[in-house]
Amino acid sequence: MTPWGLIRSGAGAPAWNMAVDEALLEGAESLQIPILRLYSWSEPAATFGYFQKFQEVAHWTHLRPLVRRPTGGGLVPHDADWTYTLVFPPEHPWYSLKAEQSYRQAHDWVAESFRELKVATELAACCAKELPGRCFIGAEKFDVLANGKKIAGAAQKRNKAGLLIQGSIQPPRNQWRRQKWEEAFFQTGRTKFGCEWSDLQLSPELLDRAHRLNEEKYGQASYNERR
Repeated sequence: MTPWGLIRSGAGAPAWNMAVDEALLEGAESLQIPILRLYSWSEPAATFGYFQKFQEVAHWTHLRPLVRRPTGGGLVPHDADWTYTLVFPPEHPWYSLKAEQSYRQAHDWVAESFRELKVATELAACCAKELPGRCFIGAEKFDVLANGKKIAGAAQKRNKAGLLIQGSIQPPRNQWRRQKWEEAFFQTGRTKFGCEWSDLQLSPELLDRAHRLNEEKYGQASYNERR
């Protein structure tokens, strides 16, 4: 079994959610173990990829606020989704995977957890992107599909500090319960990766860093609308 940290953050403001994820990435090496963070949104919002243009994504959704993610990828609505974050220190085997491999491995995990709940899922064999830049319209290679429709996507950032994967699951309304899926995700992690889960809280240092990122970066229009 391998120690994994589990952080249940609950509902957070959009800018705060992104700030916490970046703080975790910055602290990945000091944390030393992989982290799974489960969280939700205190209000409807949308996030968009680090490299996207604000004026474009602003026309694609009515959801506000719009917050630029630390990861790449496209526009993601957060009005009814389930969100999670994976963080790995540089010494962890996931960090050494190529981007496509780590993307597939994360989504294999998500898909298998749904199959534990008797929900038929598969990974997209290739791309079916109907509208560029919008994450849940069409599908990219290795996205999770149910009944031919994309239900899970992710984006990632890898730097010297570690590997950050931000994932979103868009379940059909009123059909699946998040708690059941989380339990299946934990169990699949134990079976598939030998995860030994340990509940964690953000340290005072990480909380302080997240507060500064929230106030100085993700909560600022000058950052989110920088391009």
